[in-house]
Amino acid sequence: MKSREREVDEMFFLRDEILSNEEFLSTLERTMNEFSIVSVRKKCKYYNIPASFDIETSSFTVQTSGLKCSLMYEWTFGIYGFITAGRTWDEYKELIANVEGILGIDSNLRLIVYVHNLSYEFQFMRKIFDWDKVFSLDVRKPVYAITTSGIEYRCSYKLSGYNLATIGKNLQKYKVQKMVGDLDYSKIRHSGTPLTEKEWGYCAHDVLVVMAYIQEKIESDGSIAKIPLTKTGYVRQFCRENCFYQFRSHNKWTSKYKKYHNLMKALTLTPDEYMQLKRAFQGGFTHANACYARKTLENVGSFDFTSSYPYVMISEKFPMGPPEHITIKSVEDFEYSTDLYCCMFDVEFTNISSITSVDHPISVSKCWDVVHPVVDNGRLVCADSVTTTITDCDWETYKYFYTWDDAKIYNFVRFRKGYLPTDFVKSILKLYQDKTTLKGVAGKEVEYLGSKEMVNAAYGMTVTDICRDEIEYESRRLDSEWQKEHPDLETAIDKYNKSSQRFLYYPWGVWVTAYARRNLFSGIYACGDDYVYSDTDSIKVLHPESHMDYINAYNEIVVDKLNEAMRYHGLPETSYKPKTIKGVEKCLGVWDNEGVYTRFKTLGAKRYMTEKNGEISLTVSGLNKFVAMPYLMKKYGDDIFDAFDDELYIPPNYTGKNTLTYIDDEQDGVVTDYLGVPAEFHTPSGIHMEAAEYSLSLSSEYLKYIMGVKQYEY
Repeated sequence: MKSREREVDEMFFLRDEILSNEEFLSTLERTMNEFSIVSVRKKCKYYNIPASFDIETSSFTVQTSGLKCSLMYEWTFGIYGFITAGRTWDEYKELIANVEGILGIDSNLRLIVYVHNLSYEFQFMRKIFDWDKVFSLDVRKPVYAITTSGIEYRCSYKLSGYNLATIGKNLQKYKVQKMVGDLDYSKIRHSGTPLTEKEWGYCAHDVLVVMAYIQEKIESDGSIAKIPLTKTGYVRQFCRENCFYQFRSHNKWTSKYKKYHNLMKALTLTPDEYMQLKRAFQGGFTHANACYARKTLENVGSFDFTSSYPYVMISEKFPMGPPEHITIKSVEDFEYSTDLYCCMFDVEFTNISSITSVDHPISVSKCWDVVHPVVDNGRLVCADSVTTTITDCDWETYKYFYTWDDAKIYNFVRFRKGYLPTDFVKSILKLYQDKTTLKGVAGKEVEYLGSKEMVNAAYGMTVTDICRDEIEYESRRLDSEWQKEHPDLETAIDKYNKSSQRFLYYPWGVWVTAYARRNLFSGIYACGDDYVYSDTDSIKVLHPESHMDYINAYNEIVVDKLNEAMRYHGLPETSYKPKTIKGVEKCLGVWDNEGVYTRFKTLGAKRYMTEKNGEISLTVSGLNKFVAMPYLMKKYGDDIFDAFDDELYIPPNYTGKNTLTYIDDEQDGVVTDYLGVPAEFHTPSGIHMEAAEYSLSLSSEYLKYIMGVKQYEY
């Protein structure tokens, strides 16, 4: 006898025919008996089926007033593979009311409807329905929104991290593709504008792709109740279960659970310690050597760390005991603690000055009481005095790049140093192994992408803000529907310390990036005047062949540290060097030679152009290179590297960027579509979207520094 789950699985298939609302509801009535229901905590149940919603909109400007307007002219709704569509909000409200009646939807029995980029759709529909709860990570960025009647809209983009075209390509079982280019967004449409068969197909496929994706998630995860809200939820769930439980049993009375839980009970923080840790926290280092900025260089080598953050999480030692506050009375006291403990402290530097023009590790944004600074694109070159909060790793780096007359140390805190818990380490290694072994394996594309995302997210969850602003949405609030509420710090820290679900310690994340920056700066320092550019886990250098001795020596140290860690954890050495599909070992943490660029030019952080094997590529933060590059190549041809400079202008249609204007007030009027047919419109709220231009401008301060860098005396 087939299982119930198997029967339902065999029934699901995608229908690309758009049903009338009446046909859709009739089909729903006939099919609903086949839908399974799953229970979750708090006495709530969910229909264990995929559902999706999408809208198409037009943006326009009233010529007489310049008022920016927007309207929804088409919606598509799907359940369990079949779809319907309409042209007005009244039609959609009526459909949803009927769906709720047929399925018996209420506050205890919900239907999850996935929307790909809920932030956008919610701005149009937030005044259409009454909302019971809206959960957001930031203003206007809802993760889910639940109506008072029991429909729960969730964001499939935050779950996947990919656009619809990529999701469609990665589907394994239920094959359906996003239709690209079949809907011209520049044409103004309203609810009366006729849509072609291709345009209807475009609308239908957007919903079909999401339903197929969610159905595959339901089958792989076990039920819709087990699908997390965001993609980082997967790695959090995976690591927590590996740390707490064994044999898939969620028994909290096992020795494994008790041991890990007791560790967490010992690793606590006070509000002051947490705030100091936040001051000490820095992300990845991204910067350019000002000596080479705006210059087209030839034969620039590229070296990348292999999984930099996972490597330091495996190989390095982290705070593994409660914070200890001590008074530093001598240089000997300081060196003793920084050698044997993980340390953080506030430090006031007097007459600090860079030793080299190569680069400068100190971020001015992380400093205070800065007197007479010289700044290199956000990085401190020198100052009469400056105060900042750093770790022992940062101190180790700063000694190689700066000199100072005096350094006053205060608020010194140290932690007992040790490897991360073995079960957490094993989780990271498993994700890295999957990422390596599954790459390029036919039929394992989804698993590979999942493991790749998870191994990268393993670090991110360690620095989740303990006291994050709470975003509240209230449609009836007169001043603004969106409000930021600042939680009480002591309450948040107390909740964090006492949480039975906590398996991470915030200081771990602070030291992950500190170790990674130290490793990166070892390469910057070793390459000296040949260093050109860096970005978190990579460096670009001139004469790469002359730096192979450093690369090889560094990689030997990496292997030694990993072997030592494996011995501690009782794991085989093969754990950190899995083999690719071609049988090539991929060792964690080593410098990997990514080849040589024929030409390379940078204008600062996240701004560079490369040529490799005859192919020119562009990396500029906020600019879509696939849209911008064809325009630049056509306009500048062989002179494109010369054109890539200060004041480079790219017109709106070639940037891949949009400017969004949020419309919170109701709009009424008459709009004429691209066919010349006028119609009345009413929009409760919306978003006006228009193509944005891009001007690549360098700050006057940075330009001045670049021009004078060769004359600056260090």
